[in-house]
Order: sequence, then C-alpha cells, then structure tokens
Amino acid sequence: MRPAPKRTPEAMGAAAMRSVDETDDGAAASRSPSRRSLGALDALTFLMADVRDGIGPFLAVFLKGSQHWSSGDIGLVMGASGIAAALSQIPAGMLVDAARAKRTVIAVSSLTIALGCLAIAHSSTLLVVLAIQVMLALVAAVIPPCLAALSLGIVGHRALPARVSRNESLNHAGNFTAAAMAGLAGQYQGAIWLFYLVCFFAFASSLAVMLIRPSEIDHELARGGETVRDGKAQPLPLGRIVTRRDVWVFLATVVFFHFGNAAMLPLAGQMIAKAHPGQDLIGLSACVIAAQLVMMVTASAVGRAMRAGIGRKKIFLVALVVLPIRGLLFAATDNAYAVIGIQILDGISAGIFGVVATIIASDLMRGTGRFSFAQGAIALAVGIGAALSNLTSGFIVDRFGFGAAFCVLAFMALIALVLFAAAMPETLANIRSSSASTIIHIPPAIAAADACEGHRR
Repeated sequence: MRPAPKRTPEAMGAAAMRSVDETDDGAAASRSPSRRSLGALDALTFLMADVRDGIGPFLAVFLKGSQHWSSGDIGLVMGASGIAAALSQIPAGMLVDAARAKRTVIAVSSLTIALGCLAIAHSSTLLVVLAIQVMLALVAAVIPPCLAALSLGIVGHRALPARVSRNESLNHAGNFTAAAMAGLAGQYQGAIWLFYLVCFFAFASSLAVMLIRPSEIDHELARGGETVRDGKAQPLPLGRIVTRRDVWVFLATVVFFHFGNAAMLPLAGQMIAKAHPGQDLIGLSACVIAAQLVMMVTASAVGRAMRAGIGRKKIFLVALVVLPIRGLLFAATDNAYAVIGIQILDGISAGIFGVVATIIASDLMRGTGRFSFAQGAIALAVGIGAALSNLTSGFIVDRFGFGAAFCVLAFMALIALVLFAAAMPETLANIRSSSASTIIHIPPAIAAADACEGHRR
C-alpha cells in the first residue's frame, strides 16, 4: 500500500483556505432568506433611522431655540456624548460578534433610547441632559454593528454590497420621513413632538426586528467569519488586526472625515436659528430633507457602481472631495435657502460613506470573524471625529463666528482627502485576487492548524 505523500504546513494551509473559501462561496450562493425576514430587515432599517441617533441634529436646535442654551454648552453636551459613544464602540462591536440574541439587543436598545429622549424633553438642566446623552450614546453604540451583522448573517458575503446599498437607501428614506414629520410637528405642535416621534419609531423598530426569523441568521457569517465547519470556527486574533497598516489608514481617514463633517449640520441649524428666528425647526428640517433625498439616490448609485466593478477607493474619494467644498460654501453665507441648497452636498458625501465604509470593513475583515469589531472600530473613529468636531466648532463659533468654524471643518476634511488618496489601497483588488486563487485572507498559521486538525480526524 503506497504511503500518503507528506504534507507540508504550507500545503495544508492552502488546502484549508481553499476549503473555507469554497464553503463560504457555496453558502453565500445558496442562502435564500424568506420574504418575511428580508421585509422585516427592510422595515427595521427604515424605522431605526429616527431611533439610533435620538433626535440627532434637532437636539442642538431644541436647546438653542427653545431652551436658549449657548453654543458652547450645546457643543459640550454633544461632544461629551460623542466621546462616550467613541469609548463604547469597540466593546459594542465585540459584544455583537459574540452575541447570538442580536434581535433582542436592538429591541432593548431602541426602547431605552425612547425613554431617554422623553427624559430630555422634560428637563433643561445641563447636568441632566449631559448625563442622559452620555447614557444614550452608550446604548446606541450596539445598533449600527447589529444592523450590519444581521444583514451579513442573513444574505452572506456575496450579496452584502447590494444589501448594504439597499439598507442605506431605506435608512435615508427613514431619515427623510422622520425629518419631514419632525419639521411639521415641531413647527405647528411644538418642539416636544420631536421626542414623541422618536418613541413611536422606537416601538415600531422593536416589533420589526422580532419578525426576522432567528433560524435564518448565520451567526458565524454575521461576525465576518465563514460558515462553521464541524462545529468549529476560530476568529483571527485581535493582534493580527490592529497591526495592519490599511486598517489604521482607513480609521484615520474616518476620524478626519467626521471631524470635518459632524458639526456642519448642527452649526447650519444654529446659524438659521440666529439669522431667522422662529424658522429654526422648519429650516433644519428642510436641510435634513434635502440631504436625505440625495442620500437615497446616492446610496443606490453606489450599489450599482460597485456591482459594475468600480473600486471602493474611487467611490469614496468622491465623498472626500465634496466635504471641504461644502464647508467653504457654508462659511460664505447664512441665507436659509442657500444653506438648504448646500446641504445637497451632504447627501453625496454621507450617502457614499454610509455604503462604502461598511463594504471596506467587510473587505478588510473577510474570513477573520471580526466584522463587528471592525464596525466598532469605525464607529469609534466616527465618534472621535464627531466629538472633536462638536467641541472645537462650538467654542470657535462663540469666539470667532460661524464662518471661522466652517473653515476649520473644511480644513480637517481636506486632511482626510489627502491621507486616503495617498495611503489607502484599493480593497476590491484584494477580494478579486482572493477569488481568482480560491483563497481568502486567513493567516497561514491558522489555516495550517485547521488543516492539521482535520487531517488527524
């Protein structure tokens, strides 16, 4: 009987990687979730648009117009909540990677946000509002990675770009609907109705998520790993993730992008409130609506572009070019109609970011089992940038005016553009080369260990 040929660790590693890739491709191709689960995911994405950020930029207008807070105090509250959100993002992502009760996590989080918004509505004390905003930031941290993980676990890697594009379109449609309702309710019924709307959407979201069939969620795929083989699937050690240069370049880009972006809309709302008293809520609603309409179209266009093979880097560069232009245009005018028109540019940059950031994370983390960790790291970068943006811009406005604040934000956005263009590789190329060789990006040592274990069995 001829002895079996000796297998080197490299050969066993390659065999293991081919096996994992073939298993994943087969799983991705064969996944056929029910209409009920897909419809519930659609409804959840639409409804959560008005829940995960509380009342979002309307908080600044409410505190400025109804409670007569200073821009510095508003910036302090928003900045503190941003810092709290930033500190909780990576733990939240790791929690989502480990949790199987993702539907319950989303339901409980959304209802908690509703209760917090009601508490803010009935209190104008700085310390109370500050404490509640920090609590809401901690709770809301799990929602974006949970939504992304549910999407990946339901449709698989191969269908994820189309699913994320659809999610973002629905998210912007939800924001558009909520902004229109908030503007009308705030203008004719009072600012308190902004908080009641959040409660309505939160309750509806908790019902929608429970309609997703738990049996159709592949929890290994949901965390960015592969389909479980023989009941075993090991995520990549975190040390391998945090030492990768492409990960750090992308996270730094996200920080500077949101340093430039986060405070622009709240500042625009405050600028309208100052220049046009009594029209602040309806004016900010118009800003949000204009941006959300464009985001809906942009998110859909980004999905089509990716399906056509256009690289992630090229698409994201468009968002990075638009942002500093928007900041400079805001600095040049306080006319309400001009401000609303300028917000169209936000629809382009934010619409692209919402889709491409998730797909780049999926590209970078495929096969590692750390997708939600990466989502948490990106959200941490967003939180750091947003906190710096709100804290810095609030104090600049108090001392130098709105124009100076917008110029500083535009400069930060320019840094993001230069960094990404010069240092970030194209992640689509990695996925293509991976598919061509039927190998996914798994460290050879881990793949070889898996292969050795399988050979012993």
